[in-house]
Amino acid sequence: MDFLKLIKMTTAVMSVILAIVTILFIAVVFIDEAPQWLGLSSKTDQLWHLPNIETDLPDGKKGKQVKFGYLLATESPKWMGPQVINKDKRLYAGNNLTCQNCHLEAGTKAGSGSWVGVTNRFPQFRGRENKIGTIEERINGCMERSMNGKALPEDSEQMQALVAYMEWLSEGVPDDTASWYKGFISIKIPAVKADTIIGKQVYINECQVCHGENGQGTKLADERKGYQYPPLWGDDSFNHGAGMHRVLTAAQFIKANMPHLIATKENPKLTDEEAFHVAAYINSFDRPQKPNTEKDFPDLKLKPVSTAYGPWDDPFPAEQHKFGPFQPIVQYYDSVYQIKKTK
Repeated sequence: MDFLKLIKMTTAVMSVILAIVTILFIAVVFIDEAPQWLGLSSKTDQLWHLPNIETDLPDGKKGKQVKFGYLLATESPKWMGPQVINKDKRLYAGNNLTCQNCHLEAGTKAGSGSWVGVTNRFPQFRGRENKIGTIEERINGCMERSMNGKALPEDSEQMQALVAYMEWLSEGVPDDTASWYKGFISIKIPAVKADTIIGKQVYINECQVCHGENGQGTKLADERKGYQYPPLWGDDSFNHGAGMHRVLTAAQFIKANMPHLIATKENPKLTDEEAFHVAAYINSFDRPQKPNTEKDFPDLKLKPVSTAYGPWDDPFPAEQHKFGPFQPIVQYYDSVYQIKKTK
């Protein structure tokens, strides 16, 4: 083999090697960047999956604690509410709702205040208390408001199990995935006062089949476990201090999740306006009253505009804070305090 042929062969081999290296490099970059423009999972995402309560529980005491937290979330009245047999020991929830009546699918559904990744965000600042709060304090906010009950002692088996379950759902979840599950979706606030007549018709068309003509809900076959579809007003519902009593918060939840098993965060069924009006209709009825709500939001400027109970740090009447129109209130806080509010 002469020298010229050797050079040509070597050049050809090097070209092939360079091409292979280039392809491998592009593949690595493509896999990492694809999620940003193709909606695909990154390498990190592929290593994480939503934990399954039946197949992914850790062994031993930890697994039992996580499973108890799951039962507390899905069968709340039976384990910490009105259906508890030993009422002196474990009666904390004041109604027969379950945690998953709001945090759907045992806290795993995106757009419904999911618990996936939630413990990784605490401690965090909460305007209602005007301080940095813990996950335990956040849970007790739900206990005293949505569950219309009393706070769980932080060293109680119930509190520790709920936190263990939330931590289990949050283990190793990538930041972008956690952001997808987080909170509710945004809506464009309609520029009108919420209309309960329109809302009633939306309720009849979309909600009544599950929640009942009088908002009474539908109980599970085993009534000790609570409701399949919760009551939306009345004595067994959330109290007026709960976030769901705010029209804009309720509308965000409704938009992403209702009708149940039809709407999703990705594919809602109701329009922003329909969710807005039906949220007002639901919140036009009587419900339990939480004591001492005047102490909420020590800094009144941080109060959400659709908080239906006073006091407020603005000149708008109670009726407008409950049903809107909300844009003038939003604009007021922006112009006077340079605070931009979305709900």
